[in-house]
Amino acid sequence: MALTQNSPLSQSKQSTARTVGRHYQSLILMLLVTLTMLGGIATRLAYLQLLQGERNRQLADNNRVRLIPRQPERGNILDRKGRILAGNRLSYAVFLWPISNSQQEWEQILPRLAKTLNIPLQNIQTRLEQAGYSSPVLVRIARGLSPAQVTALAEFSQELKGVQVQAEAVRNYPYGDLGAHVLGYTGEMSDEDLQTHQDAGYRLGDVIGQMGVESAFEKQLRGEWGGQQVEVDGAGRVLRVLGEKPARAGNDVQLTLDLDVQRSAERALGNRKGAIVAIDPRNGAVLAMVSRPAFDPNLFSTYITDAQWQQLQSKEFPFVNRSLQGYPPASTFKIVTTTAAIESGKFPPSTVLGTFPYLEVGGIQFWDWNRAGFGPLDFPGAMAWSSDTFFYQTALGMGEKPLIQWTRRYGFGQKTGIEIGKEESAGLVPDEAWKQAELKEPWYAGDTVNMSIGQGYLQSSPLQVAVMFAVAANEGHRVKPHLLLGNEAARNWRESLNMSQETLQILKDGLRMVVSSGTGQAGTAPDLPPISGKTGTAEDPPRDSHSWFGGFGPTDQPEIVVVAFGENSGGGGGKVAAPMVRQVLETYFNGKQATGAAEPADVTSD
Repeated sequence: MALTQNSPLSQSKQSTARTVGRHYQSLILMLLVTLTMLGGIATRLAYLQLLQGERNRQLADNNRVRLIPRQPERGNILDRKGRILAGNRLSYAVFLWPISNSQQEWEQILPRLAKTLNIPLQNIQTRLEQAGYSSPVLVRIARGLSPAQVTALAEFSQELKGVQVQAEAVRNYPYGDLGAHVLGYTGEMSDEDLQTHQDAGYRLGDVIGQMGVESAFEKQLRGEWGGQQVEVDGAGRVLRVLGEKPARAGNDVQLTLDLDVQRSAERALGNRKGAIVAIDPRNGAVLAMVSRPAFDPNLFSTYITDAQWQQLQSKEFPFVNRSLQGYPPASTFKIVTTTAAIESGKFPPSTVLGTFPYLEVGGIQFWDWNRAGFGPLDFPGAMAWSSDTFFYQTALGMGEKPLIQWTRRYGFGQKTGIEIGKEESAGLVPDEAWKQAELKEPWYAGDTVNMSIGQGYLQSSPLQVAVMFAVAANEGHRVKPHLLLGNEAARNWRESLNMSQETLQILKDGLRMVVSSGTGQAGTAPDLPPISGKTGTAEDPPRDSHSWFGGFGPTDQPEIVVVAFGENSGGGGGKVAAPMVRQVLETYFNGKQATGAAEPADVTSD
């Protein structure tokens, strides 16, 4: 029987022929694939171990070894009796461990963290990017956590991998804004700060003094960072400590400030805009330095909110230390004019001059402050009643050169040398060269007349005015104001102005008469020793005038100089500033602390 093409037998034979060797093909193919995979794995292992081995070992170490920095405790700032003006308190801060998450994982975590901490997300992202996502070092992103925030972070800890809360010491100012401009404040370094101080060992997240004593004595106060190198497991739990370097606390800094005198000066000035300075005329030690408006430095110890910042900005320049800024010194400057007039040889100590409602100079009427004059006066009488027309005549008689020379010898026009001098203005002693350069005008006789009563272009700070009063109080020596109690170089620095005993006696007699019977009677009280001083009122159109009073005591052996300055206070130095000085003197001599701002006196005075 013939076989057809479609018969079952024919199909069976064809099928058998097509499947011969197929089992061997599968085995060969599987063998080739396996060998290829093994070869690839071996090649990769060789690459990782031989070529990338060191790098991968480092990455592994970074994943299990964590650096936990320990910030040093900042040194205390003390007053002259050892009382703490700036110390430290325990607080909580939030740290990120960058390497614990990928960048994508951090992008999921950070919004929750920003919401819990109530700080801008961008701030956290910027800090993390600055540190680097592969950094094994903890990075602080927030300080001064509230109890509610600490609790919230604990509740969400499962969602906040790589986020840690740690206790740390933060700066604390127990008296709030008392002495804020002297003490300054601390804060985390900005990018600009970091670039400036990197060579000194500072790093991201470091706290640094931002102004005042905190900045001036940063090296002493700072201390030295320590830390731990620890091994952790996959959950971030510490398995063992690999090494530890203890943090070294900063050194304490003791100041010449007296807390009681400082508090009294703060209360005497109250909420007025202005300044009060108290120094020891014998050696320049600063006993008090007050400026208003002020700020609470505690705000910057942790994280200042936008609302707090806006509230600060609503004040008129709260960070400006008005004790160190230049203003026209008004009639307090008549101390210098008296010195220059007598020492120039143009006016003997016994000089008597008539005084008038005004003097006309260059076609301009220069009025006396009482608009009437005081009749004939000698130098002490002119000081006592602060007669402007008397001193106009002395200025015209001696000319501008002796007046300018003695102004500079008293220390005006230059920084005093105080340790916080980077915030200090040198003031201005104008002369013909300055006027030509700045105003393209010659020096007129009217400029000399204005300068003789502390007006015109003359600018001086309350601290410089205090140094001027110290010259009159300490037998004619200029002293160097200083804040550091152990600053022996400044304490022992005394420069004689080489003025005659006759001039010194005229100053003593005149300044005593100001308080005993003249324009400054509001600067004393029955329970105080004899006080000497001088009033001043500086015009500042179109605003209210500035008020000044400087006083020292006891008159025979002065221990303290106090200068009060009211910026645009109006009212005159005898009425507004003198009662402030009296309150500070009552604290110094009698331990009497005022309960509120000094009330203006009911007097008519310069």
